[in-house]
Amino acid sequence: MAMTGVLRPGHAQIRVLDLEEALHFYRNVLGLVETGKDATGRHYFKGWDERDHHSVIIRQADRAGIDFFGFRVLDVATLNQLEKDLNAYGVKTERIPAGELLETGERVRFQAPTGHFFELYAEKTHVGNGSGLVNPAPWNPKTAEHGIAPIRMDHCLLYGPNIQANKDLFTKVLGFRVVEYVMAPDGEHTAAFFMSCSHKAHDIAFVEHPEPGKLHHISYRLESWERVLRAADIIGMNKVPVDISPTRHGVTRGTTIYAWDPSGNRFETFCGSYEPYPDWEPIKWTFDEFGYGLDHTTGKLHESFLTIVS
Repeated sequence: MAMTGVLRPGHAQIRVLDLEEALHFYRNVLGLVETGKDATGRHYFKGWDERDHHSVIIRQADRAGIDFFGFRVLDVATLNQLEKDLNAYGVKTERIPAGELLETGERVRFQAPTGHFFELYAEKTHVGNGSGLVNPAPWNPKTAEHGIAPIRMDHCLLYGPNIQANKDLFTKVLGFRVVEYVMAPDGEHTAAFFMSCSHKAHDIAFVEHPEPGKLHHISYRLESWERVLRAADIIGMNKVPVDISPTRHGVTRGTTIYAWDPSGNRFETFCGSYEPYPDWEPIKWTFDEFGYGLDHTTGKLHESFLTIVS
């Protein structure tokens, strides 16, 4: 499919409670590649097969959660046009100067109806994956086997109020499409939207929740079900607290583990799913069957998954 407008997820800035503890986790347990530290004390990471300078930023704070989630757009002209489109839709924007994040160009920041902050940007330094662009090896042994070793930061699930307004903003202005959705128990309202700007089943998802601006999880993509099971071994060896152990989703059909970083930010190790064409109709899940949408192996609606956010 043609890639225009908003291309893909680009970065997430995550708040952690104990920086040294978090650095050990993100470096050695999750196994992300550290790419820098800025003057404010933020640390930058990427998946081993990502080419951009970073996709995950962590900073110390007095409460866990997410500061903002960014998307890469096609080019500077697209960035400028999308800012105009957001303003015309009634959304206020802020220009963040180039260099405020390491190796990143100007960003356009806005707040969605759910209370979350999002960013759009067109430029970030390419650092590659260590294998080069000429006759590369299929994977880099220095990074692809260290810790869980995600390929990339893949998507994000956010909790907040008024997700219908978020859906309208993302579809009408930013060009996303709804791939799957979950009905609320009343059968009339929508409890969750899974949305894509690319070839994936979801690049962002929203769940209705009374508190604004909450993080449910950041998802990290692995290559195979075997790598998810390897992640389970590493999670167990490091006594990482687990929310949902290895299973398959009905929603998006991905295979998954959910666990928490040392600050209580949930993360997912994820693989599989499917690649929907833009003309496909969205898949609907009724709430009475959503247990199988969440955990297709057991059909269980895990209470922790529905209620614990950061």
